[in-house]
Amino acid sequence: MSSTAAWSSLRSPAPRSWPAGQAIIDAAFLADPYPTYAALREAGPIHWSEEFFGGAWLLTRHADVAAVLRDSARFSAQRTGGWVMQSQAARGELKGFQQLFARALPFLDAPDHARIRGVLNAGFRTDVLQRLVPAIEQGVDALLDAVDAEAGFDFMQALARPLPADVMAVLMGIPASDRSDFITWSDDLAAFIGATMPSLEQARRAQTSLLAMSGYFERLVPQRRNALGDDLVSRLLRAEAAGEVRPGAELLAQCAMLLFAGHETTRNLLGNGLQALLADPQQWQRLQREPGLLPGAVRELLRFNSPVQYTGRRVAADLVLHGQQLRRGDLVVALIGCANRDPARYSHADHLDIARSSRGLLSFGAGPHVCIGAGLTLMEAEIAFGRLLRRFPRLYLVDAQPHWSGNAVYRGLSALPVRQAIAAAL
Repeated sequence: MSSTAAWSSLRSPAPRSWPAGQAIIDAAFLADPYPTYAALREAGPIHWSEEFFGGAWLLTRHADVAAVLRDSARFSAQRTGGWVMQSQAARGELKGFQQLFARALPFLDAPDHARIRGVLNAGFRTDVLQRLVPAIEQGVDALLDAVDAEAGFDFMQALARPLPADVMAVLMGIPASDRSDFITWSDDLAAFIGATMPSLEQARRAQTSLLAMSGYFERLVPQRRNALGDDLVSRLLRAEAAGEVRPGAELLAQCAMLLFAGHETTRNLLGNGLQALLADPQQWQRLQREPGLLPGAVRELLRFNSPVQYTGRRVAADLVLHGQQLRRGDLVVALIGCANRDPARYSHADHLDIARSSRGLLSFGAGPHVCIGAGLTLMEAEIAFGRLLRRFPRLYLVDAQPHWSGNAVYRGLSALPVRQAIAAAL
């Protein structure tokens, strides 16, 4: 018996309450994953699914998802090899992609993860981020100045997409004029990461964009070495000189992934958050009356419709979880979006409550790999929503049906048409 067959024999079949052979990720899931999550949670804490990357264990409950994300000894973040090199054809042409992708911070274990994160942490300190506040405020105002709110505008195109790219450009010390390239590259990477079984064509596009990002920084690095500043690229270059970051692929991978991650999560928080608030006008109106609720409201918006719906880990050593035998190398998919709606953790979990204490939300992950840019994302969202509330208090949704992008991992909107009601018409 092959090792694969032996592992399969140890796996229990899906619970009877979850129909065998029924797809998890379908059109209904992409439109609204939460009924499916509720069914999975009710059926059990752990499920084996061939639908995710050819086979993975799905964790549905908050306690288990949090535990796995915090346990880097038993659950490894190194998981890109089989993901990228999924076929013989891929192995022949995606080596450049794998060399960069595998060296990015989210896919590293200790000691490399701690070494690189230690370098980058200084660039995300509270005092550093606070210095960005005036630039973010000015950026939001400039983007909102360009819209005709009473005629209506697409919030995603007007603010949610460009703002995070502009902010990351400032933080990394690169021209915001290159924003359109950053967004295109990010879209291609998001499409690859967001596919449960990426096609070779999706992998090729992601490789093209990741190599384009790498090439961009490869041209920038020699110039920056001659004029180091306080930006993230300069911090990485100082660390390279000190032997804390390796030159070449490791350095370039961090630059590229910072640019990608700093854009994708924030964009979807802005879009998902505004859509949820305007779909429940009482919450929008309460925020106007009680602006002090905004910091907590942003966290509740993250919990309610997480921009990152799941993440993966590889089992580092054989273990048993909820009676299931997990073997070394097995993929575990931690369903963050499902965990954030777990009624065992949050009362009335499917209800948006901007006054809720959303402690323990997992939208930024947990443990050693908790999102390094979480503070920046929260700050951008608080500024953007605060400006919207003051400038466009009568904002409303043009379409009752949301335009979801169809990405299973990075849940977000392709468009969000909104309009400011004319005061005299009220």
